[in-house]
Amino acid sequence: MTINLKHQQSRYWIGVVSASHVKLGVQGGFAQLCHGKSTPLRRMSSNDWLIYYSPRTDLSRGEALQAFTAIGLVADDRVYEYPMSESFVPYRRNIRYLPCREVKITTLLDQLTFTSGNRNWGYNFRFGHFEIGFEDFRTIAGAMLGDTDNIQHILKSHH
Repeated sequence: MTINLKHQQSRYWIGVVSASHVKLGVQGGFAQLCHGKSTPLRRMSSNDWLIYYSPRTDLSRGEALQAFTAIGLVADDRVYEYPMSESFVPYRRNIRYLPCREVKITTLLDQLTFTSGNRNWGYNFRFGHFEIGFEDFRTIAGAMLGDTDNIQHILKSHH
C-alpha cells in the first residue's frame, strides 16, 4: 500500500478526544481540542490533516477504546468561538472528514515511530494534540481508509 500524498504545506496531527465527542465533531464538521482551547487549533493550518485518537468511548466514565476514530482535512484558516452554554464557549475549527473505520492502536504500535519499542507509548497522548510525521500519518490513514488503490485518490480529492 502506498499513499504518496506529501505536500510541502501539509502537516499531520493527532488530536486526543473521547469517541462520543469525536462523533459530534464529525457530524458537525468541526474539531474541538483540549477542552476547547484555541492554541492547538491555531497550530494547524488549512490543508493539514487531523487524526483523532480516542482513549475512551466517553470522557469521564467511558470504556477503554484506544483507537483512531476519525480522519479529516483542515478546511480553512478560521478558528472561532462556539457558545455551547453560557459558561462554556470553546474554540472550534472546520474539518472535512473522510469516511473511515476505527483502528485499534495496538494493531499499529510496532509500525509507528512515536510508539514503536516504547513501553510508555501513551505519553504523547497526554498532551491532547501533537504533530506526527508523514510516514506515521500514511500508516494510520492507510489502516483507517482501507488498503486499496483508491487511498491516494481519496486523499487528493479532499485537498
